[in-house]
Amino acid sequence: MTLEVPSSRFSSFTLVFNTEKLTASRVIVGGDTLVLCPSPSSLENNMETSELLKRVRKVEIKTRGLSNQIFSGQYHSAFKGRGMAFSEVREYQMGDDVRTIDWNVTARAGDPYVKVFEEERELTVMLVVDVSGSGDFGSKVMMKRQLMTEICAVLSFSAIQNNDKVGIIFFSDRVEKFIPPKKGKSHILRIIRELIDFTPEHKGTDLSEALRYLTNVVKKRSITFLLTDFMDKGYSDALKLANKKHDLVAIRVYDQLEQEIPNVGLLPITDAETGELVWVDTSNKQTRIKLKANSLRFEAELKDLLLKSGVDMAEVRTDGSYIKPLMNLFKRRGAR
Repeated sequence: MTLEVPSSRFSSFTLVFNTEKLTASRVIVGGDTLVLCPSPSSLENNMETSELLKRVRKVEIKTRGLSNQIFSGQYHSAFKGRGMAFSEVREYQMGDDVRTIDWNVTARAGDPYVKVFEEERELTVMLVVDVSGSGDFGSKVMMKRQLMTEICAVLSFSAIQNNDKVGIIFFSDRVEKFIPPKKGKSHILRIIRELIDFTPEHKGTDLSEALRYLTNVVKKRSITFLLTDFMDKGYSDALKLANKKHDLVAIRVYDQLEQEIPNVGLLPITDAETGELVWVDTSNKQTRIKLKANSLRFEAELKDLLLKSGVDMAEVRTDGSYIKPLMNLFKRRGAR
């Protein structure tokens, strides 16, 4: 949720309204970055093992089905392998390209034979996932972090169906955890489990640090999905450098209340890190107008940066389906 406040000191907030603590998110106001985060009580991750396994299984069933039915073929077309490798020779059939005829085999056999080539796959897929405090916000259907978990699972199952390796980097204002790329269903389930149960040590966001880590640590060129709300500044150089080494794809996850706040009267906003408190009058029309303008400017600047950096992007809202945005992304890349 974006709010106008009189100071740039505030970086992490808990929103309190009608005596209930609501999760909130991060915003850009007047060039300053504000982070509205939930209270610690809403972030308890000490679930029992059985409950965790149930949640992992639930995510697996939903996302694996989507991957099998919808995404696998589109993913294969959108993210092509390194090239074509020779597989075998077979007899010429009507319609075969004459340029593929193997003249040596044809001469020995007395009948025309052609070379058959197969695409070299075994790509490396990296998921770079924002686990900062702003991810624990969602005003309707699900939290941003829950949505990122499902998207990561769909991408992971699509990858292993195409014989690709998958790895993941969790980041806040520093790299929280790195799981190297591997193949196999058990590895994907481990990634899903971490996505559901991982508790970051920090709440801030540093996209530059995450992208530098990716560039330095992942030596082999990879298809990298960057899942974040992009509520940070000063990461353009790291973004461009990472995209030179890897095939970087941005997936922006956001909530409708980050674009426009309703008139709900006077709100107390507490800094979750320092305990400082400010009051914001959301009934002030100028405050709401400025909020909307800031949101539109932020989105325009982000799209311009990604376009200039050569990074594809899909945008997914917490109360919407991620199927159509991902399908459109895959189709755009597959058409190249």
